[in-house]
Amino acid sequence: MNTAVQIGQHRVGPGHRPFIIAEMSGNHNQSLERAFAIVEAAAQAGAHALKIQTYTADTMTLNLAEGEFYISEPNSLWQGKFLHRLYQEAYTPWEWHQPIFERCRELGLIAFSTPFDATALDFLEQLDVPAYKIASFENTDIPLIRKVAATGKPMIISTGMATVAELDETVRAAREAGCRDLILLKCTSTYPATPEHTNILTIPHMRELFRCQVGLSDHTLGVGVAVASVALGATVIEKHFTLARADGGVDAAFSLEPEEMRALVVETERAWQALGEVRYGPTLPEQSSLRFRRSLYVARDMRAGEALTVDNLKALRPGFGLPPKYYDVLLGKSVKTDVRAGTPMAWELLA
Repeated sequence: MNTAVQIGQHRVGPGHRPFIIAEMSGNHNQSLERAFAIVEAAAQAGAHALKIQTYTADTMTLNLAEGEFYISEPNSLWQGKFLHRLYQEAYTPWEWHQPIFERCRELGLIAFSTPFDATALDFLEQLDVPAYKIASFENTDIPLIRKVAATGKPMIISTGMATVAELDETVRAAREAGCRDLILLKCTSTYPATPEHTNILTIPHMRELFRCQVGLSDHTLGVGVAVASVALGATVIEKHFTLARADGGVDAAFSLEPEEMRALVVETERAWQALGEVRYGPTLPEQSSLRFRRSLYVARDMRAGEALTVDNLKALRPGFGLPPKYYDVLLGKSVKTDVRAGTPMAWELLA
């Protein structure tokens, strides 16, 4: 599970900085020019990959304006919309994929996508993408999981809503169908998600349970949850990304803006660097700080034969004298020669 996964030019794993994915989703607002601007902003912010989604409204749902095809949940960002209309607004035209991917490559970004059905996968295979992402709502679509796994490319699977039993079935299906490089993403499938329902303590448990790398697909606001997840071993962070939330769009409300994405890249790398190893004692940079510990010093001029007392023996900085733990042992003992104030206490001074 600690084996690094190669995705494009990046090695992804515990020994490497967190792999940051900027998810464009529908934030292009049906403008190819805006899509290019999002790609450029993601590259400038330091993201390592840009991901889009590959589907059409007709491959996602039926064109019915009735019943369960209507989003009625009052807390949903998309309340009042019909599914087919929502996916028409959000989808990325397939003819845009190649120019978006080419622009990514020009800027050093890894470009890949989430296929939502077999036709999307067949299309993406023609574009030679380096990896595939499975969305939370498709993580129980075993035929799709098997078809993607059969490509032999790395798979990143979001785990939103899935039970342990469902994930076990998904992971087994992927591995049996040919997936060798698997990364699971802890995910809460609400938009936006709240920190208290994110449960990132699941990350190390999931890593041990399924013996693979685990990251975070994060729908919370800000970067705090993502940074915390790195401390728990997340190797991949995926965040929705837009130029400005004020511009609107189907996913804008829970997407990062460029400065926030830049902060995510910087702070997750700092969190990863800070993990280090289990270690005690001074580090190499701390060696010079040892001198500022307290130690025992002669605080007043003393004559030969004079006894050490609370008035002439003090625990002070710097740290060149005997450690303070010997204070009680030394009280009452005499010095063998005259000693000036400011002399670090040493055994050799005693009579």
